[in-house]
Amino acid sequence: MSLHLDQSMMARALELAKQGQGRVEPNPMVGAVVVKDERIVGEGYHQVYGGPHAEILALEQAASHANGAILYVTLEPCCHHGKTPPCTEAIIKAGIKEVVAACSDPFPEVAGNGFKALCQAGIEVRIGVQKEKAERLNAPFFKLVQAGLPYVIAKWAMTLDGKIATSSGESKWISGEESRQLVHDLRGRVDGIVIGIVTVLADDPLLTARPAGPRVATRIVLDSHLKTPLDSQLVSTARQVPTLLVHGSYDDDRIAALTASGCECVRIESPHRSERINLLLKDLGRRRMTNLLVEGGAAILGSFFDADAVDEVWAFMAPKWIGNSAARGPLDGIGGRGISPISQLEDVTVEKVGQDALLRGRCIHSQRSNS
Repeated sequence: MSLHLDQSMMARALELAKQGQGRVEPNPMVGAVVVKDERIVGEGYHQVYGGPHAEILALEQAASHANGAILYVTLEPCCHHGKTPPCTEAIIKAGIKEVVAACSDPFPEVAGNGFKALCQAGIEVRIGVQKEKAERLNAPFFKLVQAGLPYVIAKWAMTLDGKIATSSGESKWISGEESRQLVHDLRGRVDGIVIGIVTVLADDPLLTARPAGPRVATRIVLDSHLKTPLDSQLVSTARQVPTLLVHGSYDDDRIAALTASGCECVRIESPHRSERINLLLKDLGRRRMTNLLVEGGAAILGSFFDADAVDEVWAFMAPKWIGNSAARGPLDGIGGRGISPISQLEDVTVEKVGQDALLRGRCIHSQRSNS
């Protein structure tokens, strides 16, 4: 097969895979294309958690044309019985002659065994076509499987002079309507949204996706002393939308009242902020949360960056300015102490969203640990 065909077919498979975003987690997003005589005869993507895998849907569409065809797939086919039968068995049975995969699956029950099963059946296997793009697409899945932690997206909106609020604390609305809608779209496909008690007391947010997306995110409040008001929107809607209050010191009566309202209270104590963040992420990983959105104010965002816990940044910049040295910037915390070791992003993109600019990028982890 030509390099051009490999690239174009895998690009199509990746395009298909993205359609499962927000619908398949904690499973990976996967796309598959069946090609015969350089023509697509079947394609599919993993559409919903627990549903048929991409390879199965593509083979079903290809039907008898799959015999002697090439299967392009964005991730190593599974070879174990989970919620669905092994894809490797279906691939072998369909008569596929060659499998071209973008990357391996780190899930322990697969992890090279899928490729091994295909090779043992006499199917040619090639790995690595558009590997980097495929691994980037499923970075949240890879992190959850390999580290047991959710993928953390930090988001904020700021002015041209880097302010997220005026000196009096006013922040509505720095970004435009188009940017706010994009954030609602993001909320609708993550597993959890994190804010701090300061934001709760100042804004009384609802923290839901409007309109609703494919997922309903758990609202997570970092509230050391359980000050979240019982009449707040978060508590009032806790029976409809999962609400998790993360606290340290506590009062039994206060916990009882919040729990009776539908909230879950989780105690995490440590003298070090970074350790508290890491303990929270481990707890959320055990809950199989794949994507976590941090929308907190400067203190919360700064704590996540100090803990080296942020994987991706969404920074909206509005064509406005506030001035005033007392106005808040997006990050508090310890931060860097010099330019040479300063934290930075890679794979940076900038796009226009209404009148705003959205800068996105992945964090280069420094592996530092600040208290």
